Parts: sequence; C-alpha cells; structure tokens
Amino acid sequence: MSIKVGDNAPDFSLPAQNASTVSLRDFRNKQAVVLYFYPKDDTPGCTAESCAFRDQYEVFKAAGAEVIGISGDSSESHQKFVAKYNLPFTLLSDKGDQVRKLYGATTAFGFIPGRVTYVIDQKGVIQYIFDSMLDFKGHVEKSLKTLQELA
Repeated sequence: MSIKVGDNAPDFSLPAQNASTVSLRDFRNKQAVVLYFYPKDDTPGCTAESCAFRDQYEVFKAAGAEVIGISGDSSESHQKFVAKYNLPFTLLSDKGDQVRKLYGATTAFGFIPGRVTYVIDQKGVIQYIFDSMLDFKGHVEKSLKTLQELA
C-alpha cells in the first residue's frame, strides 16, 4: 500500500530515543509534521540529511511544524545519534519497518530502506511527498517550501 498526496496520514505509535512513545495523532489540530524516513543512524547520507533538518529546525518550528525522523534502528542507537549530532527533534524506532510499510516508503535497490519525506498538515492530510536517496538537502528545502506555501 502506498499513500499519496491528499490522503490522510496513517496514525502510528512508536518508541522515541528518550524512551517515550510518540503517536502521530498527538499532533493533529496542533501543528504540521514533517515525517522523514531514512535508512540508518550515523551513516554519511543519513547524517547529512539529519543535520540539514537540524540546521533548519527553528525555521520548521516557525512555520508551525515538528520534524520527526524514523528508521529501523533501536531507540538506543537513536539516542547516540541525537547526542553525537545535537539533533533537536525526535527520532522514532520502527523495528520491523511496520510504519515504513504502512506509508509505502520505498526501498532502494530492493533491499535498502529508502529516504522518503512526508509533509502532513495540521488536519493530518499529506500535502507533499519527496522520495530521493541522494538529494539529502532536497528533503529539507522542498518540505520548507511546501510548509511556506500552506501558510
């Protein structure tokens, strides 16, 4: 199943790096969410993408959005990744890739978890999807542009 722009974002609950549980429904009618799926903590591409989100985090907050990253890594791995790169947003652990599958986030070369970003408005509707393994900063730039257009 693959979701598309205009669909309601599927709800989920996953463990975060700080041992809390985060549900998408917690943000509904409060703020937009930029949800990015990435392959693996502390790898070159994922570090570049996460640091690009970090560097623009205050701009996302000013645009009324929360940034949330999701990968199959453990909460402990996320905790180390957040500390090492001073990431100010939440990373969620999707063991078994259940939420990735729910969203239809692609895989690269048939086996590497893909890099896909979803911009979800306050009502829980998907407004934009960006799927690119190599355009790390594009995930940030295109998400910000979408949020600014929604404002």
